[in-house]
Amino acid sequence: MAGEILTVNQMYAADRAAMDSGVPATMLMERAGMAVAREVIQLSRGRPRPVAVLCGPGNNGGDGFVAARHLAAAGWPVRVGLLGDRAALRGDAAWAAGTWPRPIEPATPDLLRGAGLVVDALFGAGLNRALDGGALALVQAMAGQGCPILAVDVPSGISGDDGAVLGAAPVADVTVTFFRAKPAHYLYPARGHCGRLVIADIGIPASVLDAITPTIRINSPPLWRDGFPRPKADGHKYDRGHALILGGAAMTGAARLAARAALRLGAGLVTLACDPAAHLVYSVSMPSLIVQPVMDAQAFAQLLADPRRNAILLGPGAGVGPLLRDAALAALATNRTGVLDADIFSVFAGNLEELRRSGLTQRWVLTPHEGEFVRLFGHLPGSRLDKARQAAAESGAIVMLKGPDTVIAHPDGRVRLNHNAPPDLATAGSGDVLAGLILALLAQGMEPFDAASAGAWLHGAAGHHCGRGLIADDLPDAIAPVLRHNNL
Repeated sequence: MAGEILTVNQMYAADRAAMDSGVPATMLMERAGMAVAREVIQLSRGRPRPVAVLCGPGNNGGDGFVAARHLAAAGWPVRVGLLGDRAALRGDAAWAAGTWPRPIEPATPDLLRGAGLVVDALFGAGLNRALDGGALALVQAMAGQGCPILAVDVPSGISGDDGAVLGAAPVADVTVTFFRAKPAHYLYPARGHCGRLVIADIGIPASVLDAITPTIRINSPPLWRDGFPRPKADGHKYDRGHALILGGAAMTGAARLAARAALRLGAGLVTLACDPAAHLVYSVSMPSLIVQPVMDAQAFAQLLADPRRNAILLGPGAGVGPLLRDAALAALATNRTGVLDADIFSVFAGNLEELRRSGLTQRWVLTPHEGEFVRLFGHLPGSRLDKARQAAAESGAIVMLKGPDTVIAHPDGRVRLNHNAPPDLATAGSGDVLAGLILALLAQGMEPFDAASAGAWLHGAAGHHCGRGLIADDLPDAIAPVLRHNNL
C-alpha cells in the first residue's frame, strides 16, 4: 500500500534489501542523482542558470555529484563544492566523486557567489547532532543566499526521524527524497523547510517493505475508503447511528458546530443534552437536532440507557465541572464508542488513570491540541509523533494530537500523519467541527482509528474547499461537496 513513511533506519534497511536483491548500490545512486537533476531543470523551467552543488562526505554528497554530472552534460554551468577532504570519501560517495569530470572546490560560502540555484547535498536524514563550525556557517550562508534551493533527501540540518532543526537549516523550494518519505517531511518544524516534496522512484522494489513492516503512513483516503460509511438504498436513520453530545450552558457554539458537522457527515440522529437554561438556544439553532435538557449526571445516564445512542461526544463547550466528569465516567462504563475533546482535558488533568479505570479503550478517540495534551499526559519526551504514540499506548485509546502536522496514533503503535490541513483552519470552533465529523463516522460504525483518520482528512479538505476567510461555521456545509468530489 502506498503512503508508507520510513524512519531513517528503515530506509537504510530498504537500501540494503534492494542491494541484496541484486540492485547495485551505484545504480541506486545514479538514479537518485538523475532524479535530482530532473527536478533542478523543472525548478528552473528548463532554462539553464549557474548551479552550485554542495556535497557532503556521505552518500547524500554522492547523489549531489551524480546530479552535477547530469546537469553539466545537459549544458548547465555547474560548480561543485565538497565539505571535507576528497581523499576521505569512501564507498559509493567516492565512486560518485570519481565520475565528476571537473574540479571539486572546497564547499565554502564563497562558492555560492553568483549561483542562481543551490543544490543542498550536504547532509541527509541521518544527521543526529547539531551542526557546528564550517558546516554550520555554510548552511547559514546557503539559507541567506536568496536564490532557489533544492534539497537532497532533507534540507541539511534536519533530523529525519523527528523533524528537529539541528542548529540551522535552509528553507528549500523543493526537496527530493527517494523511495518513501521520512517523518521529517511531514512534521514541523522540518516540514516548513522542505518546500515541495518529490518522492523519486530509484528502483527499490516495493517488496522490501514486507520485511520492514512500516508503522507510519501518510493519512489519505486509500487507507480507510473501504470502511467509509455510505447510505444504503433500503436503510433508515437508525442504521446510520444516533450520536449523543453533551452541550454546555455558556459556550453553546461548540456543541452546535459539532452537531451540525455530525449531521452533515451522515449521522442518522443527533441528540444534544444540555442544561435546561440553554434548551431554547439549542432548540432554535437546528430543526434537525434533538435537544434533551439534563439537570445532572443521573439524567445524562438515562439518555445512555437507550442503546440506539451508540456514539458519544463529550467536551466541546461543556464547561469544567462535575457534570462533564460524571457524564464521561458514565459513558465510558457503557462500552460505547466516542470522542473526548476540549474541556475533558481540564476536568481530568493529570488523572489519566481514572479514565483508564473507567473503561477508556481503543473504542474512544482523544483529540487534544498541544496544550490540552500536556494537561492529560504531561510533558512526554520526543517528537510529536513520539508523544502521540506513547500517549496512545498509555491510555489504550486512539490519540489525535492536533496541529498543522496532526498525528493520529493507535495503541498498537500504528501512526498516521495528516498533512492536508490549510492554515485557515486555525480559527475558533474548527476543532469542534472535527470532533463532530469523527463522531458521525463512529455512529455509523467506522472503526475508531479509521474514523479519526477520515475525520482529520475531511476536515482538511473542507478547509481547502472554503479557502481564505473561512470561519468554523462554513466547514460543515463544505462536507457534501468534498464527499462528492472525492467519491466518498
